[in-house]
Amino acid sequence: MNTMFKIGGGLIAFGIATEIVYQVYLRWKGKRKDKDPQIITDVLFFPDKRVACLDFFHKPKGCANKNCRYSHSDNSLSELYRHLSSAKKCLDVCVYTICCKELCDILISHHKRGVAVRVVTDNDQLNLTGAQVWRLRSEGVPVRTGNSSYYMHHKFVIVDRELLLNGSFNWTRQAITGNQENLIVMNIPHVVNKYLGEFEKLWVEFNPANVHKSELHAEAKVQLVNGEEKW
Repeated sequence: MNTMFKIGGGLIAFGIATEIVYQVYLRWKGKRKDKDPQIITDVLFFPDKRVACLDFFHKPKGCANKNCRYSHSDNSLSELYRHLSSAKKCLDVCVYTICCKELCDILISHHKRGVAVRVVTDNDQLNLTGAQVWRLRSEGVPVRTGNSSYYMHHKFVIVDRELLLNGSFNWTRQAITGNQENLIVMNIPHVVNKYLGEFEKLWVEFNPANVHKSELHAEAKVQLVNGEEKW
């Protein structure tokens, strides 16, 4: 009989201990979840039927125009507005073609508020109809371009060094309401860090001083090939 009581007591004690361990685990897991950053993954598909109203989605007081011809409904462009507007410290833009005034308005407003905005784009796209690069530069936003016969063909943005937007999407009206385009949105650290590395590499490479040095070096090589000894 004593043996039965001992076995029963042991089973009860084991059950209580197991429950305590399980509750401790749940509490620990909850605290870890609070500490770990929330993983963000999303995809934005274009075209949108209409261009989203920048004032409605970006300005604190919204759109004051009762006859506004732009969309006040959520769409892919409004989500892009939201992600760009969320920047608090820095915004790195690496996009082949930049012609959309509304998206550049966000960059300029961030720059004026003290957010560190940097832009890398393709040299051949500077003088397209509607190109916004000269406007960005006139507002003080630093923009760098390469000087190569090859394209700077990336289309990605990094928000606060934490959130990546990457895909086929150029900053043009045709991409917004005409083309079949996509943007993947994610904050997976090891992926974001690879894009940060690429942006920093291009930012240094496209520094005007470095571009000039590279041109001098190329010219010197041509002179040597032609039999001249001086650099």
